Amino acid sequence: MATKTYLDFEKPIIELEHKITELKLMSDVVDITEEINELEKKIDELRLEIYKNLTRWQRVQIARHPERPQTMDYIENVFDEFIELHGDRYYRDDPAIVGGIALFNKQSIVVIGHQKGRNTKSNLYRNFGMANPEGYRKAHRLMLMAEKFKKPVITFLDTPGAFPGLEAEEHGQAEAIAKNLLLMSRLRVPIIVVIIGEGASGGAIGIGIGDRILMLENAWYSVISPESCSSILWRSWDFKEQAAEALQLTAIDLKKQGIIDEIIPEPIGGAHKNHSEMFKILKDTLSKELQKLINTNPEKLVKRRREKFYKMGVWTEK
Repeated sequence: MATKTYLDFEKPIIELEHKITELKLMSDVVDITEEINELEKKIDELRLEIYKNLTRWQRVQIARHPERPQTMDYIENVFDEFIELHGDRYYRDDPAIVGGIALFNKQSIVVIGHQKGRNTKSNLYRNFGMANPEGYRKAHRLMLMAEKFKKPVITFLDTPGAFPGLEAEEHGQAEAIAKNLLLMSRLRVPIIVVIIGEGASGGAIGIGIGDRILMLENAWYSVISPESCSSILWRSWDFKEQAAEALQLTAIDLKKQGIIDEIIPEPIGGAHKNHSEMFKILKDTLSKELQKLINTNPEKLVKRRREKFYKMGVWTEK
C-alpha cells in the first residue's frame, strides 16, 4: 500500500487517524463502532476547520503535494482520445511540457501543460516540470496547429519555473517564451488557462496568456517562489513564510487583483485527497467556460484578450 504524505499543519488529523487504526484493531474483541464513527466525524470537522484557515505558505505546500493531480492525470480523466504530439521541429522533444489533441465533450481541442514526475526517475525525466526552450517551441507549434484547424486551446500551468540552466539560455529560453506570449496574444481561437499547482515566473506565463484564467483553490501563481524571494531579500530561505504573505500569490489574492478570472474549488483537504471529485469539478468548470467562448468572433476574442492583459499592473500617480 502506498504511503500517504502529510503536511506539517495536518498533524492533529494524523493523530486522530492513528487512534482510529488502533481502535479498529480492537474491534474484533469489542464493539467500538460508535467511538470510531465519532472520531471520523471529528476528523472531518477538523479538516474543514484547518482548510478554511490556511496561510499563504500552507497553500504553497498543498500546491506542491506529491499526490496532487498533474497535467497528465487531468488529460486522462477529463478529456477523451488524447493523442500526444512530440518535438519542436528544431532540436528535440521536451518531456517537461506535454501536448496534443483530444476530445472534450465531443469537441476537438488542443491541450498543453507542464508535467512533473512522481518519483526520482520520472522527475529527472520530466526535469521537475521545468521546461527548456524546446518545450515552449513545441507548445508554439501546437498552438499554431490549433489556429490552423480552428481548435480551442486549453493549457495547464504547474511549474517551479523555466529551466535556468546554461544550455537553456544558449538555446534561447527568453526568446522562446517571448514568442509564445506574442502568439497567444493574437491567436484567433479560444484559450483557457488553468493553474493547477505551481505557477512560477516566466516558466508559467510562457503558456499562460488566455481569454479565461482559472486557478485551483490551493494553487499559487507569482513572479517568484517564496524561497527565492526570501533568499534575495533576507539572504536566507528561513523567511519563506513572510515572503509568501508579501507576494500575495494565492487564488483569493489574484482574483481580487484581477489577475485571474475564476477560482476552481477543491475537495476538502485539497485536490490530492479526492482525485475523482477534482476531475469532475474541473470538467464541469471547463464545460461552462468553453461554452462562453466557442462561438465568439475571432477579432473580438483577440481584442478582449489583449485589453484584459493591458489592464494588469496599470497605475496612476497623483
